[in-house]
Amino acid sequence: MTIIERARPEDAAALLTHLNRVGGETDNLTFGKNEFPASLEAEAAWLRERARSETSAHFVAREDGRIVGEAGLDALPRRMAHRAELGISVLRSHWGRGIGGRLLAAAVDFGRTHGIEMIELQVRSDNERAIGLYRKFGFERIGVYPGFFKLAGRYVDFDLMLLDLRGGGPAQKDPAEPQPLPLRAE
Repeated sequence: MTIIERARPEDAAALLTHLNRVGGETDNLTFGKNEFPASLEAEAAWLRERARSETSAHFVAREDGRIVGEAGLDALPRRMAHRAELGISVLRSHWGRGIGGRLLAAAVDFGRTHGIEMIELQVRSDNERAIGLYRKFGFERIGVYPGFFKLAGRYVDFDLMLLDLRGGGPAQKDPAEPQPLPLRAE
């Protein structure tokens, strides 16, 4: 049975183990195997901060006491405090079991009930499985970031996606083909 719950400071070592493992299982993350850039002390402090935060949270998926997935919702500062960034990772062995959806639901519910009006994320443009999950939750593609990653000399584009919790998100003419928002200078 998989349990989804808020991460605690005492999860720091297990969370770092998870992140350093999952980084080697996919090229969808900003880090590879054993490249997650945090010490045990820094990770524990970061989790303590998230546990006290009213607008940011970190969730873990546990099976038999072991972390098999995680999701972070991080509120932005100052004039962007109505927005939060989302990140999710699940061990490859647990893909297709609904864990990512449950983590996403926990993060979205937290944002919705804690004053977050917009949740944003970046996802590889060729990661159709993740994009499909995000769309099920109401995320819409608002643009493309060309060359977001460079892997083995090859540029990889990312979709920029947004979930507007205010109730009137970006208009789409055809839900099967999200339309990017026009850029405006102010």
